[in-house]
Amino acid sequence: MNPERIFEEFPAPSYRGAQEQALRDIQDAFAAGNDVVLVRAPTGSGKSLLARAIAGCAREIDDADPSDATGAYYTTPQVSQLDDVAADDLLADLNVIRGKSNYSCILPDERDTPVNQAPCVRERGYDCSVKHRCPYFSDRAIASNRNIAAMTLAYFMQTAGSEVFRKRDVVVVDEAHGLAEWAEMYATIQLGPRTVPFWDDLRVPEIDDLDRAVRYAENLAQKCGRRKDDLLSQDTLSPAEVRERDRLQELIGELDWFVSDYRDPQSPTTWLVDQSERSQARTSDDADGDDDPAGGPLTIKPMNPEKYLQHTVWDRGNKFALLSATILNKDAFCRQVGLTPENVALVDVEHTFPVENRPLYDVTQGKMTYEQRDDTTPKIARTIVRLMQRHPNEKGLVHAHSYDIQERLADLLSDFGVGDRIRTHDRDGRDAALDGWKASDDPDVLLSVKMEEALDLKGDLCRWQVLCKAPFLNTGDSRVAHRLEEGQWAWYYRTALRTVIQACGRVVRAPDDHGATYLADSSLLDLFDRARTDMPDWFEAQVVRMERPDLPAFRPGDALGDGGGASSARGGGTDDAGGSERGTRTERSRTRSRSRRSGRSSNSNSSPVADVWDTDG
Repeated sequence: MNPERIFEEFPAPSYRGAQEQALRDIQDAFAAGNDVVLVRAPTGSGKSLLARAIAGCAREIDDADPSDATGAYYTTPQVSQLDDVAADDLLADLNVIRGKSNYSCILPDERDTPVNQAPCVRERGYDCSVKHRCPYFSDRAIASNRNIAAMTLAYFMQTAGSEVFRKRDVVVVDEAHGLAEWAEMYATIQLGPRTVPFWDDLRVPEIDDLDRAVRYAENLAQKCGRRKDDLLSQDTLSPAEVRERDRLQELIGELDWFVSDYRDPQSPTTWLVDQSERSQARTSDDADGDDDPAGGPLTIKPMNPEKYLQHTVWDRGNKFALLSATILNKDAFCRQVGLTPENVALVDVEHTFPVENRPLYDVTQGKMTYEQRDDTTPKIARTIVRLMQRHPNEKGLVHAHSYDIQERLADLLSDFGVGDRIRTHDRDGRDAALDGWKASDDPDVLLSVKMEEALDLKGDLCRWQVLCKAPFLNTGDSRVAHRLEEGQWAWYYRTALRTVIQACGRVVRAPDDHGATYLADSSLLDLFDRARTDMPDWFEAQVVRMERPDLPAFRPGDALGDGGGASSARGGGTDDAGGSERGTRTERSRTRSRSRRSGRSSNSNSSPVADVWDTDG
């Protein structure tokens, strides 16, 4: 790596905010001999441009010996972040590669077939006449041969050990604050009807300790191997059989990793096993006559997956830059991901957005814990109406935290008569609902679930937002419970604070941008007190300035907006065409919400990342 090139590799024609000083500090950190540099850069500071400049410093082929690693990887856990990179002209030389399922076959009769189910993977010995034009293999060839390859963290980890994507000189990880949690998620093994192709043919014992879980994993891996070999012996497979073969291969790798890691006395990984209740549809004699009690689906979870990160990340490069706005505690972050803090440099990038443009407001109405939610949610709904009155012609975003809270709020707001201005989404229609809301000129309010990160709502896309619940991890999750039993409360509060800071950055994206964030759950104030020592100075400045706003009296009719465009007729009811369409949209949203209520899983033993992204509680 040659950090002296960092300024010439910066892709923008000019610097914004503190970018020039940040480049100088990053350059000095690498020049001092650090192999890993953490770059703590606030939201909107242009992290992707800094990332490109760092990646451009990688050793080039002309300056390397044949055995030297050259080039760079850019990776991020967020698919939307990779989409933004692909669409940015300043980052055109970051060559993006995605997984096979994201590409369609170009053969005439297969244009609706994803590449991972195309004839080349269905038929033995298939010689594709257009492989040189296949979109996946074309992108892969380009990314593997150019100086900077860009991919999601999932694809990056999956290609560990690949002959195509070998070790490179520099690895840049954007949005790196959740690296430990993402590694835990990728290394978690789910064994159930949706993940094991022949689950209904298995007899699953009750797993009461890890030794028994390891023995069962070995047995299951052997069965998967035999089934996979049967599929491989066939000349032609159906798309469903291809999916089964690939899943079996993944499952074998997951199970083998668990067994080998558990039996490695040097491994720092702690494993936990959760088992849900057996389905009533399965009878006690559905296998081989064993009298042992039968158990249900299993989740095998790693904690502190340092060994997994060593193989999938740290062995993939010589130098590393990890960028995020919310690496809140350097020492704690390093311990979580298996780095030695003394060997890691931290570069803090100054926040150049005026603090008065990103105000926090205290509109707390009580706690949103499970026990107190029934009392607090209606109060928050009334507060949202008053905020809609305060912002009659501006788009708003409500961070509902869970689909249960989203549904309750949607019903209450509809009952209050402001449903015409409310939008919701479900899991499957999340992206489409978000795109529709952003594209609309109406000052609608989106009740969102898990949109605290990787969302750019610059300018009039959104001028105000509400945090309905402190985003604490689910204490019913075994990993969270295990850490709290060990007294890791600082980690618990720091993780929630990280999500809050990320959320606050969604609506202010430039120095001349502005957006208000309203805090509705009083537990957020308690969180700020408990996690104050891990709070960045620039966010602490927002907390210090926080005040309780003077909101208008509760008059739902004033919340429907009186601005121009399609929203101008809202004050006169819903007789106009726009109002009728919006009413239909709201009713469709409520119907989808009721459908979600009946279809949610009751399993409380989901992974910590599932609690962050997909909680229902």
